[in-house]
Amino acid sequence: MGADSRAEHAGRGRSTRAVVLAACGGLLVTGCATMPDSGDLQAVKGSNTGDSQVRVYAVAPRENADPDEIVDGFLEAMTSDDPGFATARKYLTKKAAQSWRPEQSITVLTTAPDREPTDRNADPDNQGRAFPLSGRKIATVDARHAYQPVSPADYLQSIHVVQQLSANGKGKEWRIDSLPPGLVLGEADFLRNYRSVNKYYFASGEDWVVADPVYIRQRQDPVTRMDPVTQTVKALLEGPTNWLKPAVDSQFPSGTELKSGVTTLTTDDQSTLRVPLNRKADRAGVEACRRMAAQLLFTLGDLTSVRVEQVELLGSGGQSLCRLGKGQAAEFAAVRDTGREEHPYFVDEHGKLMMLLVGGKEADAPIEVPGPFGKGTVPLGSAAVDRSETRAAGVGEAGRQLLVSSITTEQDPLPPVLTSKAARPADRLSAPSWDVRGNLWVADRDPAAPRLWMVPDDGTGHPVRVRTPWLGDGARIESLRVSADGVRIAMVITRGERTTLQIGRIQRQTTGEEPVVSVLDLQPAAPRMESVTAVSWAGPSRLVVVGKEAGGVQQIRYLQTDGSTSTTSVLPGLNGVTSVAAPHTDKAPVVADSGDDGIVRLAPGTNWQPVAKKGFSPVYPG
Repeated sequence: MGADSRAEHAGRGRSTRAVVLAACGGLLVTGCATMPDSGDLQAVKGSNTGDSQVRVYAVAPRENADPDEIVDGFLEAMTSDDPGFATARKYLTKKAAQSWRPEQSITVLTTAPDREPTDRNADPDNQGRAFPLSGRKIATVDARHAYQPVSPADYLQSIHVVQQLSANGKGKEWRIDSLPPGLVLGEADFLRNYRSVNKYYFASGEDWVVADPVYIRQRQDPVTRMDPVTQTVKALLEGPTNWLKPAVDSQFPSGTELKSGVTTLTTDDQSTLRVPLNRKADRAGVEACRRMAAQLLFTLGDLTSVRVEQVELLGSGGQSLCRLGKGQAAEFAAVRDTGREEHPYFVDEHGKLMMLLVGGKEADAPIEVPGPFGKGTVPLGSAAVDRSETRAAGVGEAGRQLLVSSITTEQDPLPPVLTSKAARPADRLSAPSWDVRGNLWVADRDPAAPRLWMVPDDGTGHPVRVRTPWLGDGARIESLRVSADGVRIAMVITRGERTTLQIGRIQRQTTGEEPVVSVLDLQPAAPRMESVTAVSWAGPSRLVVVGKEAGGVQQIRYLQTDGSTSTTSVLPGLNGVTSVAAPHTDKAPVVADSGDDGIVRLAPGTNWQPVAKKGFSPVYPG
């Protein structure tokens, strides 16, 4: 099926119903490949999974095509960019063509759906034939473009064909009258046709934005005829995905849409994008409009195909509602760009908190931080540094106590803010993590009372027990990392003998004097991994994960927070990794604890390099 090519099914009488054209010199140019005017059509296999430079052109059913050809041709046509999926609909009966909604959902399989042969003798009354479809389902994409991974499971559906009168009324043609909903694509075809982008919404009641990843078409959308920029803007205006919606707000007034008929949005020679909206946007105030423009600028920043330096929102009459530049939008970032280099920290073999300078070709010697954590008066087993890099939290080497201290000034050790009662060190406190609000998070792994705690007020307030209705019954949090925006939390959770990576949504409400904080609606972030060892945030919606797939060896890879695979997925191999830390941007290296090799770094375009012979628990601020 397209880049997933079904040539391997040729032995089942499968005919190829699409022509795949690869780009000449990296660009798809007219005249770079031509349609043959004679001979059989041959399958052309894409060289790279998800290669957006490969195109599939749907071919209409030939006259008197047998049922096998009809099913195969339709499956091929689903992978194309054919406007309105018009060619794919030619394989359907009139009723089925009218009711089929390819934009409503996508079922993603590991490979192209396997079409099984039908029993030609199973239709003595000439009522049609059923063709079983099978595969391994790994995800779905809903009507709001949200990718939802699932643990790989058998996919079993069928396509039913019947005979109907041909267009000239003189004969009969086989056509599909029953089929699975939406699109059914192999992963390679899905990645070739769709790409991940982040929409941005404001954290509820706050002044910073949160990434909400969705998938849009790589090229023109067959249904809406919109280019990728316009698709992205439309997806933003439709509102947040259902999972994120309870924790974020959109500044666009309800019902705001693009002006009717807009299918293309382009920047001018000043890199300004003008976005015409309907009359619902006319009532937005000045500050709300600025925030609307900021959402657009952050969202469009993910599209490498267009450079947008400024956004101008236009009202229903073409009037300018507001303008905003990238520099002005920066005030709404969860992590502000201070111009300083990002530096990682780690705990040395003596339990001291050290800072690494890793920006150059050679890493400098680790620097001892000021205060009791750097002096070793309070030996640590793990640590976390706040976003401002003025305070750090540490768990004592016995795992029993959570402590907080300044790392910019000298001070005496402070009393612990939290203590675990578990008997074994491995059952006590996890490594801590800070959110952008200055709240400190830590899990107590005590089998008798597993809990998740949040300590407000820069780690000095009264600990708040976080509501976790899913925790218990043998489940516990092994480690955690809170996103920079404070809306999501990545957790390595053990249940029975399986350790998985889950993303939870953080929701806050105030009732009386005590804040009520909950982590809800866990979703798998690495469903294809049999076990997960460590995780770190690596940007607004990306994670670095250490784990193993079933029957495989340990690997380090990038994953999107929605569970989809990043385009730059697997990092170079490294043995015995127990923890990993990634920067918020790509300007600093990934750092890991590799056991016998100590603390190592991975700068862009290089391999792993040692930076400290002994140490553990590497972290970037957060």
